[in-house]
Amino acid sequence: MNAITLFLTSIGLSMDACAVSISNGMCYSKYNRKDILSTAFAFGFFQAIMPLLGFLAGSLFSEAILFLDHWIALILLSLIGGKMIAEAIKELKYPEACLTGDKSLTLKTLLLQAIATSIDALAIGIGFAVMKVNILSAVLSIGVITFINSLIGAHLGKRFGEMFKQKAEILGGVILIFIGVKIFIEHTI
Repeated sequence: MNAITLFLTSIGLSMDACAVSISNGMCYSKYNRKDILSTAFAFGFFQAIMPLLGFLAGSLFSEAILFLDHWIALILLSLIGGKMIAEAIKELKYPEACLTGDKSLTLKTLLLQAIATSIDALAIGIGFAVMKVNILSAVLSIGVITFINSLIGAHLGKRFGEMFKQKAEILGGVILIFIGVKIFIEHTI
C-alpha cells in the first residue's frame, strides 16, 4: 500500500470519529478543551489499536487466503464505506436531536464511542495482514489522522453543529469504497 492510499484509508477510517466529535461538540454544553483533547486521544488510540489487533489476527491465516487479498479488500472497504454512507443518508432524512440530557461527556460514554467508531478499523487490520501492509506505518497514520480529525470535528461541532456531521460520514464512506476498488484493480491488472 503506497503512502497516498494509506493516507486516504486513514482519512476514511477517521470520519466516523470526526462525525461523533462533531456530535459531541454540539450536544454537550460543558464540552471544554480537556474533553476535546480526551476525545481526540481516545478516538486516535482506539482507531490505531484496532487495526493492529486485526492485523495480528489476520496474520494467522493470511497465507491461506493470499490469492483472495484484492477481493477481501474490495468487499471489506465497500461494506464499511457503504454502511457509513447509508447511515449518513438515513440521518439526513431523519435527523436526530441530541439524545443526551447530560451537560458533560462521561468517561464511560467516551470509551463506548471510541470502541464503537473503531470496530471498522479492526476489519481493515485483517485486510492489512492479507495485503502485507507495514502495520506500524498504518497504525501511526490512522491514529494521528484520527486524532487531528477528532480535534477539528469537536471544534466544528461547537461552532457549526449539524451542518457537517453527515457530510463527513459520506465523504469517509466514499473514500473507503474508492480505495477498495483501487486495490482490486491494482491486483487484477
